[in-house]
Amino acid sequence: MKVTLATHGGLAAAANLRLPPKVLDTDTLPENAASELARLVEAAVATGEPDQPGRARDAMSYTISVEDGGRSTVLKQSDAAMTPAFAALLTRLQEYLE
Repeated sequence: MKVTLATHGGLAAAANLRLPPKVLDTDTLPENAASELARLVEAAVATGEPDQPGRARDAMSYTISVEDGGRSTVLKQSDAAMTPAFAALLTRLQEYLE
């Protein structure tokens, strides 16, 4: 599974424009970490988007793209409106991408 994280907006929006999305191939992770990430992706997909889209000045927005076995899924949320499942996925993904 290949997971891509793109960030947009926030206080450093101009600086982030030039940065490419970060990519994680789960084949590079230990088996238990790859399984955990797959579970987090499934939970975020199943939860869907927040009920009430929020707006906040200088909020970051995140796009997580997942490619797995010929299937593509794109999840988009922001700091202003984020489900707990998306937040858990984002946090773990950011840890792996550091």
